[in-house]
Order: sequence, then structure tokens, then C-alpha cells
Amino acid sequence: MPHGKPAGVRCVQLDAANRCMIFGKPERPAVCQSLQPSADMCGATQAEAMHILTRLEQLTA
Repeated sequence: MPHGKPAGVRCVQLDAANRCMIFGKPERPAVCQSLQPSADMCGATQAEAMHILTRLEQLTA
């Protein structure tokens, strides 16, 4: 996503299992490389993580 990922838009680099397809590759954006997931961000389930991430995107849009 050459101009960044807008809030609410799924990253084009995620596969069907929500894994980053460019993880560890040089073309992975710096913001993704510096991201340090935590329990506060990821929650205990995928549904909780999506709720938290959606809220973070809303707050930073």
C-alpha cells in the first residue's frame, strides 16, 4: 500500500489466515517492523484483537 493503509481497510499483505505475507522481507514497511504486539493490543482471542485494533484505528483516523 504505497500511501499507507487507511483506517478500516484490510492490509493487502495479509493472507487468508491473517498472516503477513511479507514478514521478514525488506519491503515490509518500517511501521510494521517496529510494531511490538502486546496483550493490550491483541487481547485473548482473534475477535477481541479485531475489536481493539478497530478501535485504535478509529481513534487515530
